[in-house]
Amino acid sequence: MVHRSEIKFRIPQSEIRIAEGGALIMIERHVTFNVIPGKEKDFEKLFKEEYSVAMSKQPGFVSVTLLKEHEKEAIYQMVIRFQSIETAAAWRDSADHKALSPKIKALYKESTVQVYEVIAQK
Repeated sequence: MVHRSEIKFRIPQSEIRIAEGGALIMIERHVTFNVIPGKEKDFEKLFKEEYSVAMSKQPGFVSVTLLKEHEKEAIYQMVIRFQSIETAAAWRDSADHKALSPKIKALYKESTVQVYEVIAQK
């Protein structure tokens, strides 16, 4: 069983970028966090009440999901989708992200990031 928190918003028609052939260009970042034992509920609360809320206001935001690994209590993955690499970078450079960064960093030991271009979805 996967524990999951998700927030989704529609992209304004004026902001949609289309690739050759008519496909929507999106970027997905998978950030894996090794949360400090005992800080899991604080991590989840920060995600739900502050991080995802601030991210959802960013231009180009598509969705964010927080997953908790089933067999390892302190391993989480944040799946972040933006309409482009530029809008994802704008989020990371935003005042909101910079303000929240120290808060979330205080709750985990390490993190890794993988960035993907969305090729297909149903």
